[in-house]
Amino acid sequence: MTQAPKQDGYAAEYRRSLEDPEGFWLDAARAIDWTVAPTRALDASEAPLYRWFPDGRMNTCHNALDRHVDAGRGEQLALVYDSPVTDRKAAYTYRELRDEVARFAGALAGLGVTQGDRVVIYMPMVPEAVVAMLACARIGAVHSVVFGGFAARELAVRIDDARPKLVIAASCGIEPARVVPYKPLLDDALALAEHRPEHCVIRQRPQCAADMTGRDLDWDQVMATAEPVDCVPVAATDPLYILYTSGTTGRPKGVVRDNGGHAVALRWSLENVYDTHPGEVFWAASDVGWVVGHSYIVYAPLLTGCTTVLYEGKPVGTPDAGALWRVVAEHRVTALFTAPTAIRAVKKEDPRGALLHAHDIGSLRHLFLAGERLDPETYHWATDLLGVPVVDNWWQTETGWPIVANPMGLEPHPLKAGSPTVPMPGYDVRILDPTGREVPPGADGAVAIRLPLPPGTLLTVWQDDARYVRSYLSAYSGYYLTGDGGRKDDDGYVYVMGRTDDVINVAGHRLSTGAMEEVLAAHPDVAECAVVGVADPLKGQVPRGLVVLKAGLDRDPRDIATELVAAVRETIGPVAALRRVDVVAALPKTRSGKILRRTMRDIADGRDTELPSTIDDPAVIEALRPVLRDDG
Repeated sequence: MTQAPKQDGYAAEYRRSLEDPEGFWLDAARAIDWTVAPTRALDASEAPLYRWFPDGRMNTCHNALDRHVDAGRGEQLALVYDSPVTDRKAAYTYRELRDEVARFAGALAGLGVTQGDRVVIYMPMVPEAVVAMLACARIGAVHSVVFGGFAARELAVRIDDARPKLVIAASCGIEPARVVPYKPLLDDALALAEHRPEHCVIRQRPQCAADMTGRDLDWDQVMATAEPVDCVPVAATDPLYILYTSGTTGRPKGVVRDNGGHAVALRWSLENVYDTHPGEVFWAASDVGWVVGHSYIVYAPLLTGCTTVLYEGKPVGTPDAGALWRVVAEHRVTALFTAPTAIRAVKKEDPRGALLHAHDIGSLRHLFLAGERLDPETYHWATDLLGVPVVDNWWQTETGWPIVANPMGLEPHPLKAGSPTVPMPGYDVRILDPTGREVPPGADGAVAIRLPLPPGTLLTVWQDDARYVRSYLSAYSGYYLTGDGGRKDDDGYVYVMGRTDDVINVAGHRLSTGAMEEVLAAHPDVAECAVVGVADPLKGQVPRGLVVLKAGLDRDPRDIATELVAAVRETIGPVAALRRVDVVAALPKTRSGKILRRTMRDIADGRDTELPSTIDDPAVIEALRPVLRDDG
């Protein structure tokens, strides 16, 4: 399934990226069309605020659409829309998508949007969301996508921070069991916000038509009179988009991505990391509101000349736990990229994988997982079921593309459960102790990246360089702090054990809740789990386990809990002090699938914590409150 590393493959490329970043990244930049080709890669004149390809000029939309049409591939499918929640499908060739984007870019220009203006996009997983993003890129406007359905206050603070000339929204989003009207949320947000955008362009959906006001314009009517416009060349260092990190309170933290470095890095990553090539079908089962959707639904596949799948549905419930396999089979997907939580949801509903057998997934070469730690149990389950490499990769909203991954297109490495494998070119990953010294292999520490970060990563925080330095660059001089803890092994493989605040101190012993979760997840009856550290008057902190069981079990949950406590004691030792595991119906998560461990810990410790803006279902956390507050 995998092959051993070659002497002159990954290792040589990685070493060159650190020793000769100029040569490495200028070579990579040749895969991109430039109106003015760069002669320099790195600009360190204002370090630690680095810039890439400072003398280059290009346009991201041209690279994503026009150049493929110009090269004679206009009839290849660019975008496939698959919406089980509306029972609708659509497909766009590169020529059709270019023409649609060019017209909407003309509509934006006709409404006064010019280069450097911001445009907030508040839409569900519909083709118009992709069209709006690319149309902004086409004229040099800066888009900021806010996850559709975000609460009014959260949308308002993002509008006030980005100060958009225009907001683009849909009338509603559609969940498996309900329709979510977006327009009332948008109206409430604009009532709360100090900034007033000039117009709102609304895509009306038949499931819930929006009431229009004087500032609102109908998408179809705007498009009916729009004239297509050409791409506007911009500096490689000009911003492409702002993406606000999830869960922020107060003033949100807007990650700024540039045009040139972003295009070069994503183009490199799709072929070298994800082993997906022009003409093949790539599916990132995420949402355009998150960084995975930006990077691997919209930009990387189109920059590479692939077909990308836009899926408006869930891994389970639309209609069942075979949804992922149905889409792979129907659209001949080469690589599927989703979150471990999606696979765990499938495993919970269909633990034997019976629903897979109705679908021919022979086109699938790899399953890529990221967004949270991939526990070994999920890795083994998916590997055994699918018979293809299940490949972990680790990165962040801030970095935009993988920090640590298995470079399946460059040189596949042997897979190790629990590790996303090795650092990607340009990421000089170090494991540091609290004094900033590098620790030896096998020792735990803070995962940090020696500056400069490679192309495609964040330039700064929107309009706040000081906050960028304070938030990410101040803990260790010369390093970007990821906020995660982990270690390297003797082979250079990186193991990311979770956020550094998920390391708990039990009677003076520092223990990883991630290590305990690995033990719980390995139990054959467990579908999902979380371990949080809660305050204890004697030991300082003690771990509490919460597990969701697989569907269809006929066992006493108390017996399973007893077995889990014993397993942690046997595997990690009595020092772990895990004496309580609660079986619960569901774990609270963000809409992108991350388990809200910090929120659970705060509730268990008796703090009145504000629920994160990104929470998927507040009812889950309310159901858990009595369990978490019960100190046994």
